[in-house]
Amino acid sequence: MSLKAVHLVFVSLLTLLAFGCAVWAFADGRVFFGACGIVAGLLVILYGIYFLKKLKKVSYL
Repeated sequence: MSLKAVHLVFVSLLTLLAFGCAVWAFADGRVFFGACGIVAGLLVILYGIYFLKKLKKVSYL
């Protein structure tokens, strides 16, 4: 498994974790932590886009 594929898996899991924690925080009434979770999820998505553009020519295998 290449570095690109590993990053894609981890970025996907981390994005789900960040948005899941944000939903959990909002459901618990903690608006600040929910907003931090959303910001973290968006930053992870931006990192994933940056990384995929950087390794555009590398295969997934």
